[in-house]
Amino acid sequence: MFDVIIIGAGVVGCAIARELTKYNLKIAVLEKEMDVCEATSMANSAIVHSGYDPNPQTLKAKLNVIGNKMFDSICKELDVEFKRHGSITVAFNDEELQTLKKLQENGLENGVETRLLSPKEVLELEPRISLQLKGGLLAPTCGIVNPFELTVALMENAMDNGTKLFLDTEVLNIKKEDNKYIIITNKKNYEGKIIINCAGLFSGKIAEMIGNKQIIIKPRKGQYYVLDHFKEPFVSHTLFPCPTNKGKGVLITPTTHGNYLIGPSSEFTQESYDVSTDAEDLAYVKERAKILIPDIPYNHMIRTFAGNRAVSQTNDFIIEEDSKAKNFYHVAGIQSPGLASALAIAEYVVEMIDKNEKLIKNKNFNPIRKPFIRLNKLSNKEKEELIKKDSRFGRIVCRCEIVSEGEIVDAISRNCGARTIKGVKKRLRAGFGKCQGGFCEPLVIKILARELNIDPMSIKYGNNESYILLHKTKNDGGDDNENL
Repeated sequence: MFDVIIIGAGVVGCAIARELTKYNLKIAVLEKEMDVCEATSMANSAIVHSGYDPNPQTLKAKLNVIGNKMFDSICKELDVEFKRHGSITVAFNDEELQTLKKLQENGLENGVETRLLSPKEVLELEPRISLQLKGGLLAPTCGIVNPFELTVALMENAMDNGTKLFLDTEVLNIKKEDNKYIIITNKKNYEGKIIINCAGLFSGKIAEMIGNKQIIIKPRKGQYYVLDHFKEPFVSHTLFPCPTNKGKGVLITPTTHGNYLIGPSSEFTQESYDVSTDAEDLAYVKERAKILIPDIPYNHMIRTFAGNRAVSQTNDFIIEEDSKAKNFYHVAGIQSPGLASALAIAEYVVEMIDKNEKLIKNKNFNPIRKPFIRLNKLSNKEKEELIKKDSRFGRIVCRCEIVSEGEIVDAISRNCGARTIKGVKKRLRAGFGKCQGGFCEPLVIKILARELNIDPMSIKYGNNESYILLHKTKNDGGDDNENL
């Protein structure tokens, strides 16, 4: 019997798990995929929004602003790369200039610092922007974060503090029995006193299992281009067009690792699993991005991708105890600015539970995660010293992103460690570079098989159906693991 069961291991579910470990509770997290951070948290703009945009009367506004302020300290505790680089929303006509003024007023009400910029001031900050601009709105508290790293770090620290993570565990049904819930999954049944529905795109389906048909989630797909690294910065800030009823529009932004994202499109889809890209919507992204910067070097494009956002019927976050099912909490409709709000959402949910249950503090809670070694961030002298201690850090597996065997072994061995090729990719960026894993993927398979002590044939790319190796091409009588 668990005190709390969290359904879903996206950034919000993992943040709640970590926040709950500050109290004396037995906690479980159920995730239907083979890793954390496999849906909305994995495919987004990676932006920690400042909070000037949401309607001041919404939970989005409240939790966005609080959450934004929490990133500096928590990313330091968890050794997650985070940078406050600022955003600029750009106007190209008089009507959009008025929109900037309204956004600034919104920001003032939300308690967010912004500053109106003249065309000259915008161009001094971002010289590649179209000369057709009329002005801009600077939000200096906007930031960028690695969403994969953040989600994994939150869960790793939660597990370090006692949380149990159950992957590849899909919730099939939920039954209420006395003062507990029985969660029926594809593997076994789990019993819990308190249930938190953080199932993202599937949170409406989870709600239906307890008879609540009021939470309606529509997937909204966004498609992106990814540009490779540049010797000189392409853009330094996140650049937004003026927002519309479809959202914040097609943006251009740097990432914490020196790539650049262009997107997203915005279209509703009928299928939550649909993360395909198509020529029409990618052409739309190009056309809209050209308004911000006319000459985007798409010859440096290394991939496209798509992600789905969970849009609720209220168009706001839904964070509440179920009206008919006591101790069953819904955390649904967490679309943008969900990433920026995640840490505050966790506090908000735990405060709701504490109010009802009078939780007892865990005096042994440790907020610090063991630091990651990032070879590509070290000086030559630091690399030499590291390699002297462990030669595996001198064997480069991913040449594009400079990732060593030692780093991959470390990422596999930790709590919430990598179990798939994509798991290594998310934690270390091996396979994220220009060749997209063309060189390093076979080596990653071999390391995963060795460290997990499993047959290389069973290594998956990301989910249970994504086999890489189908059959052996030869067998010389030696160790099967050598025949890759």
